[in-house]
Amino acid sequence: MRKPIIAGNWKMNKTPAQAAELVKELIPGVKDALCDVVVCVPATDFAAVKEAAQGSNIHLGAQNVHFAQSGAYTGELSPEMLKACGVEYVIIGHSERRQYFGETDRTVNLRVKAAVEAGLIPILCVGEMKEERERGYTDALVEYQTLIALNGLTDAQIQNLVIAYEPVWAIGTGLVATDEQANETIGVIRKAIGHKYGQAVAEAVRIQYGGSMNPGNVKGLMAQPEIDGGLIGGASLKAPDFTAVVMYHK
Repeated sequence: MRKPIIAGNWKMNKTPAQAAELVKELIPGVKDALCDVVVCVPATDFAAVKEAAQGSNIHLGAQNVHFAQSGAYTGELSPEMLKACGVEYVIIGHSERRQYFGETDRTVNLRVKAAVEAGLIPILCVGEMKEERERGYTDALVEYQTLIALNGLTDAQIQNLVIAYEPVWAIGTGLVATDEQANETIGVIRKAIGHKYGQAVAEAVRIQYGGSMNPGNVKGLMAQPEIDGGLIGGASLKAPDFTAVVMYHK
C-alpha cells in the first residue's frame, strides 16, 4: 500500500519571516495527516522553515538542484548543499524549469541521479502541453520523459522516488484534468515503469497529480486508484487551503 504524499510548491514566494509564519499556521491543522506532508520552498527560506517545522510532520523540500557536487555553476545549489540545509525532497524537471531555464530530459536525468546519490528524494515532474494532448501525444510523451529521467537508477532507487504528473496546460491556469484523465495518464506512467523495471517497482512508486489540485477537487482526484497525492502550487500558499488538501480524507 503506497502512502500518499502531498507536497506544496511555493515557487518564488515568501520571505523567511512569511515562510515561518505559514508553517506555524499549518502545523496544528496537518498534524493528523494520513499522508507525507512536504513544503518545497525557496532556498532563502530553508533555515526558517526547518526551524519552524521542527518536531512536526512537515518535511522540507527544495525546488531545484544541480547535478554537480561543486564547481563553476553560478547561482546553482548542489545536492550536498541541500542536504546540509536539512532538505529531504527536491522537485526536479518542473515544467517552469523546462520552459524558462532550458532544462531538458537529459539534464533532468542527471539531476535525478545526483539527488538520489546524495540521499535526497526527487519529485520528478513529467507532463504534456495542451497541443500535445490535443494531438494524442500524451501517453508517448510521459512514457518517454519518465524513462529517460529514470535511466541509470536501480530498482530500489526508483521505488523510493516520487513522480508528479503535471499537465502543463493545467498549471496556474485554473484548468484541471478530469479525475479520469489524471488517473489514466498516471496509469500510463506506472505501466511504462512496469514494462521496463517490473511490476513490483511500478507498484511501489508514488505518483502525484500536479495540475491545480485544490480543496474543491482534491477528494475526487484522491479517490482515483492510481493517484498517490498532489504537487500543489497556488493552494499551498494559504494555510487553510493547503490544510484542506492535506486533510482530504476528512
